[in-house]
Amino acid sequence: MVEVQEVKEKEIKMDKAQYIATGRRKTSRARIRLLPGKGKIVVNKRPIEKYFTREVHQIVIKQPLKAVNASEMFDIYVNVNGGGLTGQAEATRHGIARVLTTCDPSLRTILKKAKFLTRDQRQKERKKYGRKRARKRFQYSKR
Repeated sequence: MVEVQEVKEKEIKMDKAQYIATGRRKTSRARIRLLPGKGKIVVNKRPIEKYFTREVHQIVIKQPLKAVNASEMFDIYVNVNGGGLTGQAEATRHGIARVLTTCDPSLRTILKKAKFLTRDQRQKERKKYGRKRARKRFQYSKR
């Protein structure tokens, strides 16, 4: 688990009414809208508990907010598509970290140190001809 440096009771400055950012992971794309509010998170027009039923995914999504002590300050609306649930959760985490830095650039160092701003570029490798999968070969018998 990544150690997270906490913000010491600091107010996050918001100038505009809303901020928008995009997060990506594998083939998943998450578009994030950040508004001042009470801490509500809505994913594809459903509450986070209805869309991401596994608690691990909910924890992953809330990690950047906990890192900067902003869990109860914003309402977050997410449109996510592509990939599976784990990829979508990590794309959402990436997008939330990005939108927090556009909201308040002083949070960038905390989120960067926790590696929430780094896009995980790993993709599924394509299957090659003459093989069972991308790297697995058929059994070879010498005699």
